Amino acid sequence: MRSADRDNPRQKKPPKPLDRARLEELALAYVARFATSAAKLENYLARKLRERGWDGEGEPDIPALVSRYAGLGYVDDASYARAKAGGLLRRGYGPRRVNQALNAAGISQEIREGLRAGAGEQRRAVLALARKRRFGPFAAVPVDRAMREKQIAAMLRAGHSLDNIRELVNALSPEAAEEWAAGPEAGLEEEEWS
Repeated sequence: MRSADRDNPRQKKPPKPLDRARLEELALAYVARFATSAAKLENYLARKLRERGWDGEGEPDIPALVSRYAGLGYVDDASYARAKAGGLLRRGYGPRRVNQALNAAGISQEIREGLRAGAGEQRRAVLALARKRRFGPFAAVPVDRAMREKQIAAMLRAGHSLDNIRELVNALSPEAAEEWAAGPEAGLEEEEWS
């Protein structure tokens, strides 16, 4: 008799259906492990409920559980949005991509509008992307027109404005690009850096 024919004791058992206590445990473990928004937590719990089924009394009230966790401070959309937006900007993503990511995480329009990147943050973000991807003045070798257009397209897909992209790719040196990104915050008058 082949081993495949016998019951395999190591084979995973299907997970038990959820009840209120297990649903609460899942939610608590999720918020303890991940920074999350209320909408992401709600989607996670709904997915787990679909996967495992419900064994409790009555219908599960996921929105009430999520709002209770928000009231306890376990889930804070504004803090999550600030951290997520800051991280994306530092990685070189532009305001459009940041807004899309926050929208996908279920962050309200009101919170997203309050987190719009200022001009200086936008310039620093496009500079970070150019450094990381070696675009514009950070390229190892001079780029031809076709390569320049590809770089511009990549920066547009990353959510940057065409004006900022043009300023950056037209910079003559990395130092000039960094000076432009510092802008008025570095004590320069606007005419000097534009």
